[in-house]
Amino acid sequence: MAAGGGLCRQHIMLDVTEEMDSPTFKSDTVLSDVHLHCPNKRHLMVRLNAVGQPVFLSYFKLLWNTEDSLSEKHVREATTERELQYQSGDELCDKDRNNLKKERELINREGVEALLDEDGDLEVVRRPRSASDLEAEDLLRDRVCPVILMKGKEDAFEDEEECTRSDVVKIEHTMATPLEDVGKQVWRAAFLLADYILFKRDMFRCCSVLELGGGTGITSIIMGTVAKRVYCTDVGEDLLAMCEQNVTLNKHLMEAGRGEVKVKELDWLKDEFCTDPEAPYSWSEEEIADLHDHCTVIIAADVFYDDDLTDALFRTLYRITHNLRNSCTVYLALEKRLNFTLRHMDVTCEAYSHFRNTLNDLESLQDRKIKYVVEPVKLDFCQLLVYERMEQLNVFSEAAFYVV
Repeated sequence: MAAGGGLCRQHIMLDVTEEMDSPTFKSDTVLSDVHLHCPNKRHLMVRLNAVGQPVFLSYFKLLWNTEDSLSEKHVREATTERELQYQSGDELCDKDRNNLKKERELINREGVEALLDEDGDLEVVRRPRSASDLEAEDLLRDRVCPVILMKGKEDAFEDEEECTRSDVVKIEHTMATPLEDVGKQVWRAAFLLADYILFKRDMFRCCSVLELGGGTGITSIIMGTVAKRVYCTDVGEDLLAMCEQNVTLNKHLMEAGRGEVKVKELDWLKDEFCTDPEAPYSWSEEEIADLHDHCTVIIAADVFYDDDLTDALFRTLYRITHNLRNSCTVYLALEKRLNFTLRHMDVTCEAYSHFRNTLNDLESLQDRKIKYVVEPVKLDFCQLLVYERMEQLNVFSEAAFYVV
C-alpha cells in the first residue's frame, strides 16, 4: 500500500480503447531520484526476494548523529550556520568571477599569441595525475557488488562498524517494482516525514505511534529512535518480511532510547485487525488493546497514489481514531505527482486533488464524538537526510480530538 514520497518515474503506454483517459502501465514503476542524490553510497544487491525481485541494501546517512540533541534551538543554530556558509560561498564565487575577468583582460592585453605554440596550435599545459588523484576518483565510484544470496541467509556484506553506527540507517529495498508493489521502494516523502520527526523529536518522545502503509519501514525506524512503541503496518507477507528485516538491521538505533518497532499487517480494505494466530504479522488482543489505549500519533508517508486506496485509508483512519482512548495527531506526508491526462489535455495532480477533497470532507464531517482539524506543516525545518526536497512535497497535520 505504501508508495512513498519520490516522484514516480513511470514508463507509460496508453491503451487506445474506448476509455481514452485510462493509462495502462505496461512496465515497472522505477524510482531512481533518491539514489541519484546519493551517488556515492553503497547499493549492494544482496538477494532475490520471494517474487524474484532484486533486493538492494542502501546506507542512508543522517546529517546529525542520532545521539545528539536535536532541539529546535540547535536546529536554528545549524540553519543559521548553513546560511552563513552559503553567503560565504556566494562571496567566493564573486571572487572567482572577478579573478576570471582579470585573467581575460590580461589575455586580451597580451594577445592570444601567447597561448599558441610554434605551429599555431593552442598549447595546454597538463598537470600529471598523481596516485592520490587516482585514489580519490576510485572512492567516488559506486560500490555495487551484484551477488545474490538465498533468502534467509546472512548478509555477506555485513560490516560490523557500519552496522553499529548511530548516524547510518540501513534499508533493504527494491529499485523497481510493479505498481502494486511500490511499497518496496524508498520514497522521498518518507525522508521528509523522517526529517520532521527528528526536528520535533522532543514532541514524539515516549509516544505510542501507528504508521499506515509503512513500506520499507524507514519512517517507523526513525520514529523508533524517539518514540516508546511504533506499530509499523502494511499488507503483504513479502513486504512485511522486508520491513521486519530493516527493523532488525537498525535495532541498535532504537535501543538507545529503549524504543521498539513492531511490524504488523493492517489491510485498509478490511474492517478488522488480523488476529489469526496462524497468520504472520497478526495482532494479539493485547497489542490491539495497547494501540487503542496509548496511541497518540498516526503517521503515513505518501500512500495517496490511488483514489480507491485513499478512500480506504481515510475510512481506516476514521475507524481507528474512534476507538482510541486519547486524542491523537495524524501526520500525512505526500508528493504531488504530475501526470498528463487526455481528459484534461493538461498536466494535472488528480491523486493529490482527490486526497485534498477527502481530507476536507473529513474536516467538515459532522461527528458528535470527534472533531478533526487539518493544517499544513511549514517545510522550514532542517533537512537531516540526503534527498531532494521538492516544492511538490507536503506534510499535513490532522488533529483528532474528542468533543466534550
